[in-house]
Amino acid sequence: MDIPLSPPVLARETILKALARLDEKLRGEGIIGEICLYGGTAMVLAFNARLSTRDVDAVFKPPEMIRRHTAEIGEEFHLPPNWLNDGVKGFLSHAGEYTSDGLPQWENLRAIRPTAEYLLAMKCMASRSPSYETSGDREDILFLIRQLRLADSESVLQVVEKFYPADRIPPKTHFLIQELVQG
Repeated sequence: MDIPLSPPVLARETILKALARLDEKLRGEGIIGEICLYGGTAMVLAFNARLSTRDVDAVFKPPEMIRRHTAEIGEEFHLPPNWLNDGVKGFLSHAGEYTSDGLPQWENLRAIRPTAEYLLAMKCMASRSPSYETSGDREDILFLIRQLRLADSESVLQVVEKFYPADRIPPKTHFLIQELVQG
């Protein structure tokens, strides 16, 4: 009987080594790269809110070069093929706010992340339940609510509405926020 393996996880140290290696490769070509780190990676690196993430959700430039280098780095470090991916692009808000706070910077790789408010809004919009693929968004949302010192569900919804139109906020988001923050 085969027991399914859990999805691979990327710890802080592994992410930092892989990004440092990306910086080395960019430096070798005389290119300055830019990367915006989202989701679990921001929670791991900037907030120390958890120990690991399943993958590195990011938007990056120059995309073709970074994709090529991350494929090489993935093989070199024995990482999953999609260890760094830009699947998050479909969930971005035009009103997004960014910072480099809490992130390392390298010589040829500039890193930014969403602000705590924007990351909270993104996590709330996703409102993923735990599954084989993900631990869900519940713990990250709770962490960010505490980080931002939001006292009630109305305050949390105001943050979400700062980045996403109220009519785009799914019912599951409203229910989860109500459940997590009574009032």
